[in-house]
Amino acid sequence: MSKINLNVLFKKIQKDDKKQVLEYHVQGDELPSSQELVQLAGSIAVIEIEGSEAGPINAEFKSIQRDSKKTALKFNVSGGSDDKVIKLYPFAGSSVNLLIQPSQMSLEEFYDEDEHEGVAYTVENDGSVSVPDGQLSLDDIPFGEEGNVAHDDDELN
Repeated sequence: MSKINLNVLFKKIQKDDKKQVLEYHVQGDELPSSQELVQLAGSIAVIEIEGSEAGPINAEFKSIQRDSKKTALKFNVSGGSDDKVIKLYPFAGSSVNLLIQPSQMSLEEFYDEDEHEGVAYTVENDGSVSVPDGQLSLDDIPFGEEGNVAHDDDELN
């Protein structure tokens, strides 16, 4: 599948704590490369706005929704591409040329980019948990009455 070039209205950028949603609208009844777009939906695509400094961005092609006036294309961009997405803000609300092509990246690889290792621990046969030296454990946290964490207000300031 080659690059798909669409003239679209860059409708919006919406951000939450883990991803950013980019929405584009193709006006009219005709959707160029409609069959290729339907096949690409639900997978990872490389998108680029022609003339933008952001360059290519890996995004999950979340959905394609069609009604009588337009076709909406929605893409999810993970947190690792924040710097690139910021460069797209000047284009929001205007007509742009959007380049779309399939990515070699799988959904699992796309969403694993932001994973972190967390706390290492071992569950013993008796159900207790031990953590390696240097990591905080619940035993290290001073609890006060009713299970609240005890602290000295002077230490917080």
